[in-house]
Amino acid sequence: MVYEKEKLVLIIHPSSPLTHLETFELIAKTAQGLEEILAAELEQLGAQVTHKGNRSVSFMADKTLMYLANLHLRTAFRLMLPINTFNAINPDELYRNALKTPWEDYFSPNQTFAVQFTINSPHFTHSQYAALKLKDAIADRFRKQYNNVRPSVNTHNPDFLIQLHIHNTRCTLLIDSSGETLHKRGYRTQQVAAPLNEVLAAGLVLLSGWEGNTPFFDPMCGSGTIAIEAALYQRNIAPGLFRPQFGFQKWRNFDATLWKSLQSDALKNSRPSPPNATIYAADVLQHALKIAITNAQNAGLPDISFFTADFVAQPRVIKEKTGTLITNPPYGERLAPAELNMFYKAIGDKLKKNYTGFNAWILSSNLEALKHIGLHPYKKITLYNGPLACKFLQFKMY
Repeated sequence: MVYEKEKLVLIIHPSSPLTHLETFELIAKTAQGLEEILAAELEQLGAQVTHKGNRSVSFMADKTLMYLANLHLRTAFRLMLPINTFNAINPDELYRNALKTPWEDYFSPNQTFAVQFTINSPHFTHSQYAALKLKDAIADRFRKQYNNVRPSVNTHNPDFLIQLHIHNTRCTLLIDSSGETLHKRGYRTQQVAAPLNEVLAAGLVLLSGWEGNTPFFDPMCGSGTIAIEAALYQRNIAPGLFRPQFGFQKWRNFDATLWKSLQSDALKNSRPSPPNATIYAADVLQHALKIAITNAQNAGLPDISFFTADFVAQPRVIKEKTGTLITNPPYGERLAPAELNMFYKAIGDKLKKNYTGFNAWILSSNLEALKHIGLHPYKKITLYNGPLACKFLQFKMY
C-alpha cells in the first residue's frame, strides 16, 4: 500500500503544527464484544494495532489509512484522534490546559463545533459544567487568535466534533474523524421497531465465519440489516461508499484528491456475488419486508432474495441443503414469557427438522427463552445490542 507524503499530525505538545508528523494513533470505537473482529479488520487494512480496550481498538495510522479506515471498516462506530492529554483536578484546570491546545490548526472560526463527553471522576461531579469549560476554552482561544472572532456551537450538525474523556484526573481531548457515527451507512432510510444497528449486524456476519461463498439466510430479517451487511461483505463493497460526508472532510488539511482516489479504488474493488451463494431474507410481516427491500435497493443490492415466510410454521423455505443462517428473533417486548418460550422452542424444532446441514446462529437478550431452543450451542459469544446484553449462539446442525 503506497501512502502519500503529506501526513496528519498528532499533537504531542501544544505548539506542534498540524502537518509535520508522519504517523499518529487513532482510536476506533466499537460495540462490546466486537473488539477482536475490529482489530482483524484494521490489520487487513495494513494498520498496526497498538491496544485492544473495552469497546475500542487503538492503531497507528497516517492520513491515507485514516481515510481508508473510515471508508472500509464494518465494525467501527467512530475513529477519534487524541490531540492532547493532561491532568486536571477541577474545571478551571481543564480550562487552562484546553486553552493551550491549538484548535485553529484543525478548524476555522467560521466553522461550528460541538463537544461530547465521557466523565468518570470524583473531581468532576458536574459533567456538563466540565464540557462547558472546554467550550469556553475553545472559544477564548479563537478570540485571541482571530481578533475576537470565534466559532459557534452547533449540537445538531457541527462541522467539527470534539470528544472530552476524563478518568479520575486524566483528561483527553479527541477530535472525531468520522462525524456522524459510522453505523449510519446511508442505505437504511426506513426501519422496523428495535432494529439491529449496522455495526452489530456486520459483526454477527464476521463472527459467524461465513466467507461469502455459500448460501446465507436470515429467516426473521426485519429491516433487512443482517442480510444487507452480509451482501456488502460478500461483494467487498465498502460501507462508507453510501455516506455523503465524513468529519475529516471538514478538517483544514483535508486532501480531496487523495479521498477521491481512495473512493474510486473502493468502487473498482467491489465484486459480483459468487454462484451458488445466494443471500436469502424472509419475514412473516409484509410491511417489514417492503422496508427491507427498499433498504437493499438503496444499497445497490437488488439480487438479495427477499420473500414472505413464517419460519416456524412453514417447512423449509429455501432449497439449499447447507449454508449459514443468522437471525435476531424477537426478545419478548411484545410477547408474554410463556408465548416467547414456546416460540423459541419452535425455532429449535424447525432447525432440527428442516435445516440440518446449516451453521445456525441466533442473537437474543432473552436468556430464559434461549434455553427453550433445546439445542446445545457449539459456541457462545456475549454482545451488546445498545444497552441490552445478548448471547450470540452457534448451533451446528449436523
